[in-house]
Amino acid sequence: MSKLQKKILYVTRPLQAPWDEASKVFAYDLARNMHDHDVTIMTHGKVEHVPENVTQKSIYTSNSFTLWQRFRMLCWLITHAKQFDTIHLLFTPTKFNSFILRHILPKDAHIIQTIATIRTDLYRSGEYKKVFFGDTLVTYSLYAQKILTQSGFDNVTQIYPGVDLEKYHPTDRDAELVEQWDIKLNDFVVAYPGEFARLGATDVIVDAFLELWSDPANAHIKYLCACRIKGPADESKKSEIRERIRAAGHLDKVIFSDTFAGNMNRVYNLADLIIFPVVSMKGKFDVPLAMVEPYACKKVVVASDLPIFKEFSTDDINVVIPRNSSAHISQAILSIYQNRTTHVRRGEEAYNFIHRHFDIKEIGSRYGELYRHIHNI
Repeated sequence: MSKLQKKILYVTRPLQAPWDEASKVFAYDLARNMHDHDVTIMTHGKVEHVPENVTQKSIYTSNSFTLWQRFRMLCWLITHAKQFDTIHLLFTPTKFNSFILRHILPKDAHIIQTIATIRTDLYRSGEYKKVFFGDTLVTYSLYAQKILTQSGFDNVTQIYPGVDLEKYHPTDRDAELVEQWDIKLNDFVVAYPGEFARLGATDVIVDAFLELWSDPANAHIKYLCACRIKGPADESKKSEIRERIRAAGHLDKVIFSDTFAGNMNRVYNLADLIIFPVVSMKGKFDVPLAMVEPYACKKVVVASDLPIFKEFSTDDINVVIPRNSSAHISQAILSIYQNRTTHVRRGEEAYNFIHRHFDIKEIGSRYGELYRHIHNI
């Protein structure tokens, strides 16, 4: 390791399994692909499969990023952050945490903020300076980069979040899941890897399937509801839609996978089609990994026409439909089912697209170049 190499600290929520938060997954994957820099990560216990140049600091006592764990993080930063040349913040900033961090982080360190989303619903342009204070700002999307540039920031670069293409790739259907979920050979499985209580898609998706199932000829089209349970709101929403489907007599056509804690690659490859017809991404990352990870599995994705999706969601690589329309969802599902061979090209184009733009190894290289540029190494 070069004597000129600078010390970089990744400030994150606890990096530890379960890997059920996109910010944790990205920080962990980035560290694993950072081979030429002295990087320190914040963990709860020890994580595996990181290179020797990555130092682990077990500063947390829980995997949940509770108020107490945040306090522990701040106390550790107050006493240890001065050891680092670069402080890389990898979580969603708010006015509150930005106010605290800009006062406790060392003034001579270079601060990088990776910005997964800009809450245009919470902040006006004039308030962004209170939230984004880093010496270098990195946005997930070109959409967010444009917002900050138009707001007067001149220190913004854009780098997509990476996808581990050794983890996400085309495979045969997983025999264990096929048996567990009683999937028949002629079933056409449509998966929604979103959320129950957020994103605004849950009810409109159920409406679409109830419309499809009103025709007995579509009984073999199965709905794989691949949404995780994060709290009481999700539990309540799941119970509500389950009762709707049961009352309509179609519960046998639905698979709820919220108890599944394995690799989502198995779920994506089990499905014939992925849908992501969300109504709003308010409070969520600009680039939803649950939408682009299936690209790596050569899956066709049906997505809503949100402006924020345009740079990675086009007619060449997926199917774009109007948001909040159950009729367009059901029509897209039926069209793809009836013309599967004509959509193979889209799956191939999606696969090529994610390999060009989202490969975590290339993303790691881009961040490595950024670190070298900052310190003229």
